[in-house]
Amino acid sequence: MSKPLQPVVLTIAGSDSGGGAGVQADIKTITVLGSYAASAITAITAQNTCGVQQVQFLDASLVRAQIKSVLDDFAVDIIKIGMLGNADIVSAVAEELRDQQIPIVLDPVMIAKGGSKLLSENAINILLKDLLPQVYLLTPNAPEAEALTGVSIEGADDQLLAAKILRSKGAQAVLIKGGHIAGDTIYDLLLSKQGETVFESPRINTKHTHGTGCTLSSAIAVYLAQDLQLGEAVRMAREYMLQAIIHAPKLGNGHGPLAHNWPFRINK
Repeated sequence: MSKPLQPVVLTIAGSDSGGGAGVQADIKTITVLGSYAASAITAITAQNTCGVQQVQFLDASLVRAQIKSVLDDFAVDIIKIGMLGNADIVSAVAEELRDQQIPIVLDPVMIAKGGSKLLSENAINILLKDLLPQVYLLTPNAPEAEALTGVSIEGADDQLLAAKILRSKGAQAVLIKGGHIAGDTIYDLLLSKQGETVFESPRINTKHTHGTGCTLSSAIAVYLAQDLQLGEAVRMAREYMLQAIIHAPKLGNGHGPLAHNWPFRINK
C-alpha cells in the first residue's frame, strides 16, 4: 500500500454547535495545517460563545463503533482525544485503543471555563488507570492538572511537580499549560524523557479564546503526524494558536472563537 499524501489524524471529542471548540475546532486545525481529519463524536452540545445550553452524551458503544470504523479503513497516524464526558465513554475509548500502536495526544477536557466539572470522579479514576498509560502526550491546563494530581499549581515549580506525577502515572510526556496562572507572560511546561522545556508567550488581552485547548492539542497532533520532534511540534503549535488568537474574527457576544484559517487570511 502506498503512503497517503496526507497524514491522518483521528479526533475523538464532543461536537460544539458554535464551531469554536471540540470536533469542529479539531477538524479546522487539522485541515488548515495540512493533514486529513477523521472523527469519533462523544457528545452533542448546544453551545455558543456565551455557554453550554444542553449536552447529550452518545452511547459508549456508538463511540466505540466510530473509532473501530475509522481504524478499520484508515491508516491513522495519530489520535487526538478531547472531551469524553462520562465513565462509560472513557472506559470504551481506553478499551478500543488498548491494542493500537498509534500515538495518542490527550487533552483532558475536565473543567469548563466557568469552573464546572465535566468529568465525574469515577471517570477521572478510569482515565488515570486505563487511558493515561496509553498516552504519548497529555496536555492539561493548570486546573485540570490540579484535579488529576491534587497539586495546587501557582507557578513553574508546581507545574513541574504535577508533570512528574502525571508521567509517573503513565503518560510518556506532559505539557502543563499556564494560561490560568496569573501574569503578563504565559509559561507552558513540557516534561518528557528528554527533560524539561519551558515555552513562553505574551498574554493577549482578549476574551476571544474559546477552543484554545482543543486547537493547541490538535495542532501538536498534526505536527507529530508530520514527523516533527515533540519539542518542535509544541513550539509550532503554540505559534499557530497565538496567531489564531491575534486574528480572532470577534464573533458572538461571549468568549469568541479563534481564527483557525488565519494563514490563508494574512497571505491573501
